[in-house]
Amino acid sequence: MKILVTGGKGYIGAITAKELVNQGHKVVIYDKKNNQKIQDGELLEKTLKDEKIEAVMHFAAYIEMGESMENPYKYFENNVFGSLNLLEAMRKTKVNKLIFSSTAGVYGNPIRVPIKEDDQKKPENPYGESKLMVERLLKWYDKIHDLKSISLRYFNAAGATLDGTLGENHEPESHLIPNVIKAVIKRQEFKLFGDDYPTADGTCIRDYIHVLDLAEAHILGLKALNQGHKTDVFNVGTGIGYSNKQVIEMVKKVIKIDLMVKVKPRRIGDANELVADSGKLQNTLGWKPEYSDLKTIIESAYKWHSKSGQF
Repeated sequence: MKILVTGGKGYIGAITAKELVNQGHKVVIYDKKNNQKIQDGELLEKTLKDEKIEAVMHFAAYIEMGESMENPYKYFENNVFGSLNLLEAMRKTKVNKLIFSSTAGVYGNPIRVPIKEDDQKKPENPYGESKLMVERLLKWYDKIHDLKSISLRYFNAAGATLDGTLGENHEPESHLIPNVIKAVIKRQEFKLFGDDYPTADGTCIRDYIHVLDLAEAHILGLKALNQGHKTDVFNVGTGIGYSNKQVIEMVKKVIKIDLMVKVKPRRIGDANELVADSGKLQNTLGWKPEYSDLKTIIESAYKWHSKSGQF
């Protein structure tokens, strides 16, 4: 297939695009780094038409929870309005298959863990709210325009390609694993945000999913749509939660360097514990995580940071 990948130069988008090509698909990248904005409906429509696109994988979004609490307009304008532009462009060009990059942030502080797809949705920040709003748009575009989609609610994407060629480097970087790795390599003090959460060691707990396993979930989702699967939503996670302190200890173990940690106040909008029940994805699409044990995630991330010099 010929697939448009929005946000295709970002962390997850670039790695998924590479995996798509490896599996024989043709990929067209649409990214703000190419001066292609998701808010530009005319350019989206022209690209879909001129490139004869058959399906879309939509990664383009702002993703910083803390920033979304400071500047909600930026998140709703880009993530929601931009996605609406994309859906309209797809409608006009009769492209009717979409894989959407959603988030576990739609659940907020969950009522239970592991979290199931039909559990309460109560985002704690505008970032999570923006993703939930797009999921709702997708349901209406299916009902009214027969545009089929699969939304993948990521838990914590992490790690890098095993050859160290592609990895995570956001600017600014707010994710735990790359920030701990950078602090260890640079022998700097690491700021740990919050040690008073209602968890065993006082730090928040997350379900980490290797980016290659995440990419495979997108590819399986597209395959399902091609086989007639209905519009649907899936959690992508392992069902295993690690606390921030456990992650820090594993980074120290892998790199074999100690780390000074300074506890700072919690970040606004952070949930206590987010762990996925991914049984639906495994049972429906046949997905299995292959690389998502914490050691492999951190080893691959460290290899990328070392190889790329992204400290």
